[in-house]
This record gives sequence, C-alpha cells and structure tokens, in this order.
Amino acid sequence: MNFPGFAGNSDLKQYLSEQERKARLFHAYVLAGPPGSGKHTLAKILAAALVCSGGGTRPCGRCENCRKTFGGIHPDVIWCGWGEALLVEQTRAIRGDAFIRPNEAARKVYILEHAQEMSGRAQDVLLKLLEEGPDYASFLLLADNPAALLQTVRSRCEVLTLSPVGSREAEKALRARFPKAGRGELAAAAAACGGILGEAVKLLSGQGGREQPAQIRAQAFLQRLAGRRELALMEFAAGLEKCSREEFLAFLEAAVSLLRENLLRTAGFLPEKGPGEAGGLLSRRELMETISFLGVLRERCQGNVGIGHLSGLLSAGLWEAVFEAKEELI
Repeated sequence: MNFPGFAGNSDLKQYLSEQERKARLFHAYVLAGPPGSGKHTLAKILAAALVCSGGGTRPCGRCENCRKTFGGIHPDVIWCGWGEALLVEQTRAIRGDAFIRPNEAARKVYILEHAQEMSGRAQDVLLKLLEEGPDYASFLLLADNPAALLQTVRSRCEVLTLSPVGSREAEKALRARFPKAGRGELAAAAAACGGILGEAVKLLSGQGGREQPAQIRAQAFLQRLAGRRELALMEFAAGLEKCSREEFLAFLEAAVSLLRENLLRTAGFLPEKGPGEAGGLLSRRELMETISFLGVLRERCQGNVGIGHLSGLLSAGLWEAVFEAKEELI
C-alpha cells in the first residue's frame, strides 16, 4: 500500500499494506490519535485505496478515482461533520445516502469527523449502518479519544492507533513540505512538536501555531539541553549556522527568557511544570550557567562576530560550561 505524505507509523503501514495485498481492507476503521497526528492524511489515503481503479499497489495515485480523492472532489468519498459533532439527524441522512449506489467508484466511503463527540443516539444509528449497511459502503471514524465511542461501535470497526513521529522522520517530512525553510528551523520544529507532525506544520506555517520561530528554537534547545546528550546539542547548534544575525539574537533572547522562567520555578516563585517537562529536569546551577553562557554569546552577536563562529562556540563550549563544570552550592 502506498502512503503519500503520511510519516512514521511503520508498523501500522506494514499492517495495512498486508491487508491491501490480500484484498482484505476492512469496511470500517477507527483512526485514533490526537489532533495533528495524521488522521486526516491517513483517512484520505485509505479512502483512495478503497476506490482506486488502477492496477498494482493501491492507492495508485494515477487513476481518476485516486486523483479526485486526493483532490477532495470525489463524489463517492463523503466527509461528514467538519468542525462539529454528528447529530442524530445527520447520521440518519448518512444511513439513507449509504443505500444509494456509488456514482463513479465501486465503493462509497464515509469519513466521520470528531466521531468521539457523537451522542449515544447518533452512535446507535451508526451502529445499525455498520451492522446492516450495503457491501459497497465503507466508514472511517476519526477520533481523538476512541474510548468515547460505544463499545458496540468499536467492536464493528478495526481501531488503528497512530503513533508519534520520530524527530528525524518528522524533519524529513517537514523538509518536503517546507523546502524553503532553514535547517535549524525545521530541526527545531521537529524537536518541539512532540511527535505530532501537525503541530510542527502549524508552527512553521503560522496557521494557529502557538510560538514564533525564535520560541520554537528556544523550546527545542531546552529539550536537548535537559536531555543531556552532547551530540544532540551539537546538531542543534549546527542547525543555527544559516540563521541571520537577527534570527540568532531572537533565539538567544527567547532561550534566556525561557531559562529564567524555569529558574524562577526552581526557586518557587512560579508554579511547577508538569512532571517530565524539560525545564524541570535542569538544576538551578545548570540553568544559571546556561543563562550566563548565552549572555556572552549575545554580547558577541551584537558585535561583528560571524554567526557560524557563534554557533560553533555554542556547540563547543556550552556542554563544558554547563555539565563539566565543578558543582558548586548556590
């Protein structure tokens, strides 16, 4: 099975590929995962595979059915409930439409958004359709929390749980989507998204993202610092070489601000972060040493020192200054 644009999830891809190879794709799936995990991408791929009329591995991406599905204009691939929970009346309308034969493809595919928000009555209507619907009808239920679906509904579907994407594969996918973005920006977004690729896309595109690039880099920097892996810090620093002076300064300002915030937390002046968050994994001394080191870089950046030299100093000197310095009581 082909998976254009769908990153990570190698086990899931292998499983679906085996189903497709044996012509055993199921008639109903629950695609489970948090927002941004790739549910919509996978739903479009599965829908295309179900209506594909080309030869070889599906979806072929070349036949008319595939092109229309990926273009969002196939009359037999019906998206239901965009931005809202499906109501009983809407679910009954889907049930009535399902018994009208397909227009162009051999199957009709219904993609149900926010399935976990359907009321119990709406799910009861859907359950009858899953049990007694026509052979040519397929259903893809997109759910952030599949446990909110009735057990009887889940039992009539195969539940496909999407996994977080590794940082390297996330960066590769982002590079294909944002070819003009800098290496450091891509690496920072991939590190900061927590394996949820959709979050990285938002951050890089500015469409509802929570942080600007400087904050993205600062968060990724803090994560790698707290991870105490020298190579990871060196790779991050190397990714900053292509930054402009303004971008590098903005990163330093954002990083120092984030470090100071965490320093205040360790002193009890701000509420504690959740367990396992990056800032909470650094000691007070480590936070202060890092702030001091970045302050030196900031002074040099305001002079005429090249960005390549500054990123090299960050790569070569930070680890020694923070983690190899003699512990002192502060």
